[in-house]
Amino acid sequence: MSNAAKLSARDRINALVDANSFVEIGALVTKRNTDFNMQEKSVPGDGVVTGYGLVDGSVVYVYSQDAAAMGGSIGEMNAMKICRMYDMAIKAGAPVVGIVDCAGFRLQESVDALAAFGRIYAKQAEASGLIPQISAVVGTCGGGVAVSSVMSDFTFMEAGAKLFVNSPNAIAGNYIDKCDTGSADFQKSANTVDFVYEGEEVLFEKMRDFITMLPFNCEDMAISECDDDLNRLVPEFASDIADPAKALADISDGNEFVEVKAGYAKEMVTGFIKLNGITIGAVANRTAVIGEDGKPVEKFDSVLTTAGCGKAEDFIGFCDSFGIPVLTLTNVTGYAATMDEEKTIAAAAAKLTAAFACADIPKVNLVTGKAYGSAYITMNSKHIGADLVFALDNAKIGTMDPSLLAKLVETDGEAGMDSAPATAAARGYVDSVIDAESARKQLVYAFEMLY
Repeated sequence: MSNAAKLSARDRINALVDANSFVEIGALVTKRNTDFNMQEKSVPGDGVVTGYGLVDGSVVYVYSQDAAAMGGSIGEMNAMKICRMYDMAIKAGAPVVGIVDCAGFRLQESVDALAAFGRIYAKQAEASGLIPQISAVVGTCGGGVAVSSVMSDFTFMEAGAKLFVNSPNAIAGNYIDKCDTGSADFQKSANTVDFVYEGEEVLFEKMRDFITMLPFNCEDMAISECDDDLNRLVPEFASDIADPAKALADISDGNEFVEVKAGYAKEMVTGFIKLNGITIGAVANRTAVIGEDGKPVEKFDSVLTTAGCGKAEDFIGFCDSFGIPVLTLTNVTGYAATMDEEKTIAAAAAKLTAAFACADIPKVNLVTGKAYGSAYITMNSKHIGADLVFALDNAKIGTMDPSLLAKLVETDGEAGMDSAPATAAARGYVDSVIDAESARKQLVYAFEMLY
């Protein structure tokens, strides 16, 4: 763990929920197993604290694994308590938060421990798409527990915690000093962890804020009060387009953008903003990460990649399940062109295209740069079901770059190769051509109308 204070299982719950709101359930439950002299061992609560509390006044069900009781290992009764939380949460239509600090299988319970893991997996699968599931990895999270954690919709991780399926030292050619595959730094660069924070108190405070952005079940609506000016102009939007993490913050209520999986597939940005108090899922193509000094830290081609498509597909699936509208900021010229990408990009792009086309939620697309070829079609175009499509007045929309197209088609220079957004608008493929500084108010009213 990091040098930050390590809290007890109950302290972790109290750090997450509103003060004095936690009600524990099953505190007296304990093991039944007597093999390996287990009758002589005390396992308070069977290694997990379960119950419910309030986050900003709304009910959340919580379980927190107790590493002080047999390492928080999962056995028959431990799993029974967690599954009961899921049953209650599904019935109540409230989120489940799992706080993970666990030694894994309780080996003394043998096949009963295997069955216990299976029951938890089954409950997580049952709850998927019905209620939000959020995991917080604050200690050890290995093997089957790692699978359970990542079955959640979103995974938070404390910077000093460990998450792994195989121990780093068990991977051929590796050892922990060479590459710590269980570290937060490694896992945030994979498609595993959504958020990493230093210190448990900070992590739980961020989790509270995040939970309040989400609908509490698939029939709920994520709406809050808005104190921001709905007609606020965003003159900085045009200069921030290369890095959508900044551009999305520009247009959001209170300039707040919560990026999901920020360390993975950075060329595709996913996350949440608020527009007039409505939570909106955002998907955007990125060509640069802009530092605090306004200069590019990393640069990317304006193309779809396999990893980026998968990241966006998963995010759209969550938004569709919970009725969260989606906004795309589109700036894409084609597909990543490497030998490895060629093996996988067609399948990945096909799945992303289907995710947008099948999502039964309000969908708005803003073309902020170039929008070329079938890669543009994939990015929430009107052709596959976007409700509204806007384009900035300097955007480009077409089959490919006009200079390249002129070489392939017999024509006088680039005559007839107009890629101005007005051409697409004249055919009804773009609903409105707008200037960049009015992007916020245009999008606010678009989603308000659709929602």
